[in-house]
Amino acid sequence: METIANTQQAQAWNGPEGAYWAGRHDRFDALNSGFDDALFSAAAIDERDHVLDIGCGTGQTTRRAARQAKSGKAVGIDISAPMLERARAVTAQEGVPNAVFEEGDAQVHLFPSAGYDVVISRGGVMFFADHVAAFTNIGRALRSGGRMALICPHMPDPEGESAQVFAPVNALVREPSPAARGMMSLSDPARVLDVLTAAGFADVTTTRVEGTVHWGRDAGDAADFFFAMSPVRFNLEGVPDQVLAQAREQVTGALRQYESADGVRLRGAVWLVTATRP
Repeated sequence: METIANTQQAQAWNGPEGAYWAGRHDRFDALNSGFDDALFSAAAIDERDHVLDIGCGTGQTTRRAARQAKSGKAVGIDISAPMLERARAVTAQEGVPNAVFEEGDAQVHLFPSAGYDVVISRGGVMFFADHVAAFTNIGRALRSGGRMALICPHMPDPEGESAQVFAPVNALVREPSPAARGMMSLSDPARVLDVLTAAGFADVTTTRVEGTVHWGRDAGDAADFFFAMSPVRFNLEGVPDQVLAQAREQVTGALRQYESADGVRLRGAVWLVTATRP
C-alpha cells in the first residue's frame, strides 16, 4: 500500500465527505467551474502534452485536459477513493479514453520522473501537511521547462457577495471541518512564492481572477445545497433548531436578489498561480 503523508485528509475524503461530494459531483462541478477558462488558458495544454491533475476529485478538469491533449494523456490523482470511483465512471460514460486516474497522496506519490509537460490543479493543492515537500515531489514529475497552473482560494472579501449572503452562518462557525482544514494555506501570494521557490520552481506569478460561482437553480435550491454541505453541517452541529431555522431563512432571503434565468450566481475571486520547472 502506498505511503500516505496527509492521513487526516485521507480519512476525511475517504469518509462521508468524499462520498457526499462524489454523489453530487455535478453540483460541485457547477460550483467550482467558473474559473476553469482562466486555469486552462494559463496551462496552455498542447494536443501532445502529458498532463498531471493534482487533487482531481471526480475528474472534470482531468477530462477537459485530456480532450485538449488528444494525442497525449491526462492523469488525475486524488486521495479520495469514492471520488475517483465516480471520476472513472463518468469518464467512461463520456468516452474520454486518454483520461486516467490514480489514487494517492501527491506529497509522496511515486510519479514518473519528468513524465509530464503540464501540471494543473483546481483547488487541490492547499491541504498538504508540508507544502514544500509536496511541490518538490510534484516538480520532479515535470520535465525541464514544464509549466504549472493552479487555482488557489482568495481570502474572502468581507464586503463581497458571498460574505454578505452567508453572514448568518459565518457567525456560527466554530472551526474548519476536517476536510476543509488548510483551505486558506495558499491564500497569501507571498507564501505561494516562498513555497514554490523553495520547491525549485521559477517564474512564479499570482494573479487575482474574478468569476461567478453557481449555487443552484433558485434561492431555495441554493440554500438547500449550501446547508447540506459537510463543512456547514459540521459547524451547525448542536445549534438550536430555532437559530438554525432563522439562519436558513436569512440566507435564502439574501440569495433571492441573485436569482436569474441562469440560476443563482455569486461573484467571487481566486488566485491563479503559474510557475515553470527550470
